[in-house]
Amino acid sequence: MQKNSICFLSFFFLFMISFFNFIMFIYFLMNNMVMFLEWELISFNSMSITMSILLDWMSLLFMMFVLMISSVVIFYSKSYMMSELNLNRFIILVLMFVFSMILLIISPNMISIFLGWDGLGLVSYCLVIYYQNIKSFNAGMLTALSNRIGDVCILMVIAWMMNYGSWNYVFYLDLMKNDLPMMIVSLMVIIAAMTKSAQIPFSSWLPAAMAAPTPVSALVHSSTLVTAGVYLLIRFNILLENIIFFKILLLLSGLTMFMAGISANYEFDLKKIIALSTLSQLGLMMSILSMGFPILAFFHLLTHAMFKALLFMCAGMIIHLMVDMQDIRFMGGVSFYIPLTSLCMNISNLALCGIPFLAGFYSKDLILEVVSMSNLNLFIYLLYYISTGLTMFYSVRLILYLMVNDYNLLPTFNLYEEDYNMLKSMFMLMFMSVISGSFLSWMIFSYPYMIYLPFNMKLMVIYVSLIGMFLGYLVSFMNFYSVNKFMKTYNLSNYLCMMWFMPSLSTYGLSYHFLNLGQNLLKNIDFGWSEMYSGQGMYKIMKNYSILYNFFQINNYKIYLYSFILWMIIFMMLLLLLL
Repeated sequence: MQKNSICFLSFFFLFMISFFNFIMFIYFLMNNMVMFLEWELISFNSMSITMSILLDWMSLLFMMFVLMISSVVIFYSKSYMMSELNLNRFIILVLMFVFSMILLIISPNMISIFLGWDGLGLVSYCLVIYYQNIKSFNAGMLTALSNRIGDVCILMVIAWMMNYGSWNYVFYLDLMKNDLPMMIVSLMVIIAAMTKSAQIPFSSWLPAAMAAPTPVSALVHSSTLVTAGVYLLIRFNILLENIIFFKILLLLSGLTMFMAGISANYEFDLKKIIALSTLSQLGLMMSILSMGFPILAFFHLLTHAMFKALLFMCAGMIIHLMVDMQDIRFMGGVSFYIPLTSLCMNISNLALCGIPFLAGFYSKDLILEVVSMSNLNLFIYLLYYISTGLTMFYSVRLILYLMVNDYNLLPTFNLYEEDYNMLKSMFMLMFMSVISGSFLSWMIFSYPYMIYLPFNMKLMVIYVSLIGMFLGYLVSFMNFYSVNKFMKTYNLSNYLCMMWFMPSLSTYGLSYHFLNLGQNLLKNIDFGWSEMYSGQGMYKIMKNYSILYNFFQINNYKIYLYSFILWMIIFMMLLLLLL
């Protein structure tokens, strides 16, 4: 099959299914319907292994977003990966990735959730190591091993739920809530979600996964891999009310939001800045979810997916033009050469900041006002608002470094006008980034939220945004003398830039001890005791017995038997004589 044909077919097929899902979503929402389909595969004793599908407004809407973004990303890849010899393999990997995510979305069953969950981990590894260099291999291994922790937690949930006779967790959530041993399930689900959505202490894999091609980053960081953990907790939210684990999750996700915001301001790699921005937004989703607002978390998940995919696509276009240069210090004034891409990038950045009437505003503003209204302590409250200010800080810094600052480019850069396939896909997402927030808020919430707050608290979001904008403006125009101020606080800057040393702790800190432990286990158990008492041991025993049997078989049994009987008779006669 031709390269272009598989791209176009995949785009058309996914886009049409997305449109069909949207129609279904409207129908299900209007009629308040839930459809539960179950197909029994195997039944033994009282256990039955079934394939289940849960279709409600939430799963249909999320599927529509995933399929739409993936169709646009595949259309974008047609131009972005034009020089790739194995483009068909790349598209097939992306389609497998999307299929794994859809399996996860529509599954009310822990077994099929695990298939989708593990499929995401496996295919993401294949996509992260796609460029096949040392950096990609290391990033892929970090991504895969971090996600394995979550896979093991899901396996333990599957084993524990055998007590209930079925793996369809939707039927047991109310029962589990009042069952003390089911706190194990809730703990395992939270850890699994934290690994997939890269919360502290599992955050280091998410910026490392930037080694993948940019279209993959646009897909992974908007609607698929990193949102799987948030979606799982949204589905399990009944089980996770009023338990201590959720208070710990609130603290960790708040710190993740804060840490990612600070690290993004110290970062100069274009893709890593956007990746850290994703990490910050994931912290926001997790924290509002742990406060008991799953629909708000879902709302922000969908609006964030649109503008984040667009942001990555614009970054990919800029990196293309810069001949694979990702350092923003070498960029500047690109808006004169690629105005349409700059327009898309600015709109997605403003949506990320929560500028009124773009997609991010409807979800972020609602979340922050609900936080202001909630009974929280000052520390969590400050984490929310400082993180919002930091979002504005790094977004303005990025825009000024790329668009406004002086022309910093090397003369080898090829500043041609944009590619039309890429522009078409970006404009589609730009349109959704503008309108998705308002139409989702009208559809998802059946009544208007009226939140009454004191005047200054109501304007708190605007205050922190303006402070963040001003700081971003100052930092982007730093000269040589102001850089020296950073050198005076070199250790602090290094600590903040390195994501609180999390990548080092996740790799060098753990790998030495764990790899040594693995080597010792392999040597002593796999190649030692296990060999002696299983495979090799059985072989040696059978070999010795066969040698013994063979010795008897090739000799005359009668001679041995008669001589033995004769000696026994002589021995008995001597014994009788002596007695």
